[in-house]
Formats: sequence, C-alpha cells, structure tokens
Amino acid sequence: MIHSFLLDAEWDGGRNSTGKIEAGNLKQSISIPSSMNGPGVGTNPDEMLLGAASTCFIITYAAMLERSGIHVASLKLHSEAKVDVTANVFTFQSIHHQPTVILEPDQSVEKAEKLAQKAEQTCMISRALSGNVDVSVEPLVRIIE
Repeated sequence: MIHSFLLDAEWDGGRNSTGKIEAGNLKQSISIPSSMNGPGVGTNPDEMLLGAASTCFIITYAAMLERSGIHVASLKLHSEAKVDVTANVFTFQSIHHQPTVILEPDQSVEKAEKLAQKAEQTCMISRALSGNVDVSVEPLVRIIE
C-alpha cells in the first residue's frame, strides 16, 4: 500500500522573502532563519527536517515500547540538528536525539534503552537520511520514583 502526502507552497519573492506551506493539518509560514541571514519568519527547512526526524523517532519508539509491553510513565524528547556552513554551502550534518523515558516500576531499563537504538534504525525518516545525515540516539531511561 502506498500512502501519498501532499504539500502546497507559496513564496513571495527572492531569497530573503517569506512563504507559506500547507500539508494536511500543517499550515505554516516559512523563511530562511535569521541565524542564516534570512528574515526568520515562521519555520524553515532545517527545523522541518529536524521535526520530521524527531516526530518519526518518538512515534516509532513509543510504538516499540508499547508492543514490547514496557509501561511508560513519561516519554520526552530533545533533539539537536547541526548544519555546517562552509564557503556558503549549507550541509545538514547530524541529528542527535535524547529521549528521556520514565518507566513504571518493574520495567526493563536495558530493554527500553535497546529499543531507543532500534527505533532510530527503524524510523522511515532516519532510513531516508541514512548515508547523508548522521542520526544518533542517547536515551536516558529510569524507573519512576
């Protein structure tokens, strides 16, 4: 089965202009970030790629934990992307996921840590980035106190 996703975009000028995108429930203004000498309006491709990778990872991880019978009290994610700018060439280098997982009593910390690594390898966005962007995971897993 093939799933199709559609996005419509508008752009109102040159490099330092702004635009809008719509894809299903996503409706967002877009521009180049101010840190890259753009107007900094709305979101940008770097944040969107990080968002795609992060949401894919956390959804995949949550599903794997659930299927494994691991009861989670809390699951949070902090992700960081690094973009190299050398000679005006922008290269998306890496994404580092740091999930924080609080497990219910009598759950396996080791298994939850292993599943974090497996989720990164299984997530379709991580697979799409493979060979181009280094994606890593550093889980912090503990039992609820």
